[in-house]
Amino acid sequence: MTNDKPKILFVEDDETLGFVTKENLEMKGLDIVHCKDGAEAIAAFKKESFDLCIFDVMLPKIHGFDLAEQVRTLNQEIPILFLSAKSLKEDRIKGLKLGADDYITKPFSIEELSLKIEVFLKRKHVNNTGKYDIVQIGQMKFDHRNLSLTLADQTKQQLTQKEADLLRLFIENKNIVLKRNEILEKLWGEDDYFMGRSLDVFISRLRKMLRQDESLKIENIHGVGFKLSIS
Repeated sequence: MTNDKPKILFVEDDETLGFVTKENLEMKGLDIVHCKDGAEAIAAFKKESFDLCIFDVMLPKIHGFDLAEQVRTLNQEIPILFLSAKSLKEDRIKGLKLGADDYITKPFSIEELSLKIEVFLKRKHVNNTGKYDIVQIGQMKFDHRNLSLTLADQTKQQLTQKEADLLRLFIENKNIVLKRNEILEKLWGEDDYFMGRSLDVFISRLRKMLRQDESLKIENIHGVGFKLSIS
């Protein structure tokens, strides 16, 4: 019999927190593989197929940030969420730059974590329905379903889920100013300082990808938000 439950790689070295979180998420219908260190986690990732990863940052054997880098070399698409007691904005930004899709600080509620997971799994389901076709923007081709952007030189850039969702939002509203709070509420479900800093990281990453095509530009509208200009 096949298991159609969403499968999550959960890496947490705190035995009590790991047990309680795993138990609660399984009660919500998720298949949780719990690892207690980074080395065990990367071995599990290479062996099994997962829908989402949740990594503590301060892990034994392989640090959470290093673990995320290794996972990204194996799979550019899978959503990665960090859990950490380190709440400094520098830590959040570093995690996002490494390819994470979200960053939750401890202590956290199971409901908050469950909602974050639900959002990413829903997006994955929508992507797999084939609803979104390949979109031409300037000299580039954007494939939201397969999380890829074919650049002007025909090289293919694999996107994270958050990068793809943000780029799609810009394309759907091309040449229109999007307010920061609108973007944050649509993609993160909330508007706060840390999420705003996360948005800036993803904007910077998209700008680097789009710079091959001079007709495409994500403009910063001071004090308001951003606009994807297509000339």
